[in-house]
Amino acid sequence: MKKLLITGCNGQLGRAINKQYENTDYELVNTDVAELDITNVDAVVSMMKEVKPYAIINCAAHTGVDACETDQDNAYRINAIGPRNLSIAATQVGAKMIHISTDYVFEGNATKPYTEFDTVNPQGMYGFTKLAGENFVKEFAKDYFIIRTAWLYGDGKNFVKTMLRLSETNDKVRVVGDQFGSPTSASELAKMIAHLVPTQNYGLFHGTCEGACSWADFAKEIFRLAGKKTVVEAITTAEYPTPAVRPAYSVLDNYMLKLTSDFTFASWEEAIKEYMLNY
Repeated sequence: MKKLLITGCNGQLGRAINKQYENTDYELVNTDVAELDITNVDAVVSMMKEVKPYAIINCAAHTGVDACETDQDNAYRINAIGPRNLSIAATQVGAKMIHISTDYVFEGNATKPYTEFDTVNPQGMYGFTKLAGENFVKEFAKDYFIIRTAWLYGDGKNFVKTMLRLSETNDKVRVVGDQFGSPTSASELAKMIAHLVPTQNYGLFHGTCEGACSWADFAKEIFRLAGKKTVVEAITTAEYPTPAVRPAYSVLDNYMLKLTSDFTFASWEEAIKEYMLNY
């Protein structure tokens, strides 16, 4: 039985991957911070030699976008050094490396969806450290898939749950309406990962649900599906200042998937509907 080693197994994507691989011919080896410190290269190599995984799926990340601005050392350790260490170990044991990245590697001021061929230009520490992680994977892993995703939600803390919680005590919520992206279900991304893992279709991919909307539009759809009467007031980014710069437009085009495979994501509307049915 082939083994898949998951890092960040307790996160939204880690949980979705576990669900995706239920009743399959793969054995999952789940790790989080307590089981494996990905920032320690010796610990990583030692575990990989012991487990001998078929593939490593790196879901671990320092995803606190604002926190990364001040906690830069840890952001680099987790988002850059961690993927480097996993890639070094993957090459040593002959494992495939699957690394999850982000839309934040782009400047975020485009007028059409970004493809994998567009120039990166991160605007904050989260994007800088995640891009460094991508580059380390390219440098040290032999067989790798880098998947950039965005606006992820699943089993865990996320925008959907925050909106539903706010709707319990508020008749109106203020949500940013001038930032655009593609809300992406963790279960949809897990399906993409499962599609790629057994293949030799290596390289860099974008992996988001199809279509795009603003955060305010997303909130409105969440309330509509939940039967909530809460009103969404769209505000500007300037009205909701944050320590880290948010991309105004970071819609990703899954262009490489379209060119090289028959896998397609659900639309963001279909995916959130499915998620809400099982919420």
